[in-house]
Amino acid sequence: MKKLIALVFALVLGTTSVALADDASDTKAQIQALQAQLDAVKAQLDRLQAQQQRPPARPAPGPPAERGTYIQKKPGDALTFTNGGSDEVTLYGNLDLSIDHTTKGLQKFYPSSGDTPIGNTSYQSAVSTNLSYIGVRGLHKLGKKSNVVYQLETQLDISSTAGTVYTNSNNDNVVKGALTSRNSFLGLSTPIGTFRVGKTDAPYKNSTQRMNPFSGELGDYSVIMGNSGGDNRVEFGTRLDHAIWYDSPASWGPVTLSLLVAPGQNRSSDNGITASGEVGCAGGNAPGSGAGAPLCNDGSFSSAYSIAGTWTNPNKRFYWTGAYEIHKSVNRMGDLAGDPRDIGDEQAWKTGFQWQVSKGTTLNAIYEELQRNIPVALQFQNERQRSGYWFALTQNLDRNSNVNFGWAHANASPGDLPQHNTPAAGANPDNSANLYTIAYKHNLDRHFSWYVDWALTLNHPDAHYDLGAGGRGLTTDCHDGSPITGFDPTVTPPVSGVGPRCYTGGRLQGFSSGLKFQF
Repeated sequence: MKKLIALVFALVLGTTSVALADDASDTKAQIQALQAQLDAVKAQLDRLQAQQQRPPARPAPGPPAERGTYIQKKPGDALTFTNGGSDEVTLYGNLDLSIDHTTKGLQKFYPSSGDTPIGNTSYQSAVSTNLSYIGVRGLHKLGKKSNVVYQLETQLDISSTAGTVYTNSNNDNVVKGALTSRNSFLGLSTPIGTFRVGKTDAPYKNSTQRMNPFSGELGDYSVIMGNSGGDNRVEFGTRLDHAIWYDSPASWGPVTLSLLVAPGQNRSSDNGITASGEVGCAGGNAPGSGAGAPLCNDGSFSSAYSIAGTWTNPNKRFYWTGAYEIHKSVNRMGDLAGDPRDIGDEQAWKTGFQWQVSKGTTLNAIYEELQRNIPVALQFQNERQRSGYWFALTQNLDRNSNVNFGWAHANASPGDLPQHNTPAAGANPDNSANLYTIAYKHNLDRHFSWYVDWALTLNHPDAHYDLGAGGRGLTTDCHDGSPITGFDPTVTPPVSGVGPRCYTGGRLQGFSSGLKFQF
């Protein structure tokens, strides 16, 4: 603007000087001089106007940012972040809550024992947190072909307060809602496979997990599959602590192999105490759970070994697996009042397949054998050895909805322990059972879904399989509402409560509707 004003002044002065020129000057020359000055001023004004309309010049670019000096989200659906260099971190989780309405299905009176179950054994409504967790996994690159891998994962108790389990049918010192309570590890991924150290779901469990469309729901196949006792614990579908395991590399193509060993770490000769570094008994429960002696004599074991192999055909429509797992020196002396012969290896093997018959129909089938190695003289009370199978069908209704049907069957075991309404143990019991389940699921988008399901466990007279084992926050089982047995030396009598009582032959049934969010 200052330049523009100066030019106007110059024009005025130039015009005045022409007017004061010698009158004898040629008029035509004056006009030509004035015209030249006007043309010069106009050109200068045009240049100034063009400079004002031109955008400001950008500063010269600096040196490019070095890799590894910033954090950005990696392309894709997962919440994976990278520093642009050698590190990646992924945040993931599963939130699942449901409203349940279940019954224990017990009789009002048992003539065989002459008594009545205590408390409410009929329908009860409840809110359950099912198989909910949050975790972070990552990798750190070591050269071009190897990575450090790690994972930290914890259970989420969304609808209840986190703490130790202390119900009238199950006690455990483990705080499952604590940091890294679930699959957590540190390992090394190489061209020949991945090696990890920590705790994890065993290969035996993982091998058929994809064949269980009711995972975490009332009809979860863990009610029977891998469940040797028919109670809340799933002996051969569990997480193994202080473990070392190997997974084959992706270069093997359609074949995978997983191997795991978990050292016992138990200083006791009979595994009757908690393992070194642990807070509960191996196999679950706290010492003295179920009104027993303060020992780990209800399924505690030393070392565990698990192996699984899988094969997938080229078009991804057929999947086959075979798996084996053994728990060494399992202590069940609590079953026979401390008989040292009641310690033996327990093992399981299974085979199964998943077949995508068509674009919308998928079939699943599993056969399983559970075995317990104890003397022949103790077979009359061996309820842990049997066979079983599972069939499931998933039928897609449209792109976002499907319906699922499942049936599991447990064959009878060689023997059985006395239950409250079956006072005498004996060989060849009628303790088989069937699980029936139906579920409808609808995906609102890739992360959020809604489901409703119904499940029924039909126990034969001597069986006591539950409903809901395998990841549910609430399990419906055979126990009545009897108070837990307690000991207080300051009162008379010092022992109170009769402990939870288990009734066999229950018809356990439930309805559930839930919401699930995965990220």
